[in-house]
Amino acid sequence: MADLENPSLMPNLITYLSCLLQKVAESNDVNCRFQPQKVSVFHGLTRPTISIQSYLDRIYKYANCSPSCFIVAYIYLDWFAQKQPTLPINSFNVHRLLITSVMVAAKFMDDIYYNNAYYAKVGGISTTEMNYLEVDFLFGLGFHLNVAPNTFHTYFTYLQREIMLQPPPSIAESSLSLDRSLKVHLCFNEEESSHQNQQQQLAV
Repeated sequence: MADLENPSLMPNLITYLSCLLQKVAESNDVNCRFQPQKVSVFHGLTRPTISIQSYLDRIYKYANCSPSCFIVAYIYLDWFAQKQPTLPINSFNVHRLLITSVMVAAKFMDDIYYNNAYYAKVGGISTTEMNYLEVDFLFGLGFHLNVAPNTFHTYFTYLQREIMLQPPPSIAESSLSLDRSLKVHLCFNEEESSHQNQQQQLAV
């Protein structure tokens, strides 16, 4: 998509996604007191000291993947959250989910990509752990990796509009649904986006 080649778009997109995921993680940290949550291989013993913004900046700088991979990674995170409602995105797993989603997106989207060992170094984890994360992520998605053009367009158009029209949302504005197990900002139905190209946004 031509707009993704705009040099000014990607830094803004990275910043927006970072803020978005930060708010989601913080909200789900609070929500964990009220809803049962499983501990998975993505769950760290402690919160990483590096911020989500710095971590995503690092991935963007060193992954050298195509810009569309970050849109697809975001879609994968949304799908993962929908399919795994007891594994919400929180401060203990968001970093591992990020590096894994970008790596899987790059492998699916790009003709040339780095191997797991390289992504492990970028993400600050071992190659063995990176391998485990990839397998669990793929099973979590049900190995559903193909993103229909209409679906990609729906997500990208939404993100582009949000970046242009408003600053990153606060917790109250970010369409988090604490009582409906929404664990990421948007929840699109792929069938609806393919046939109706409509956005389904859950209210608080």
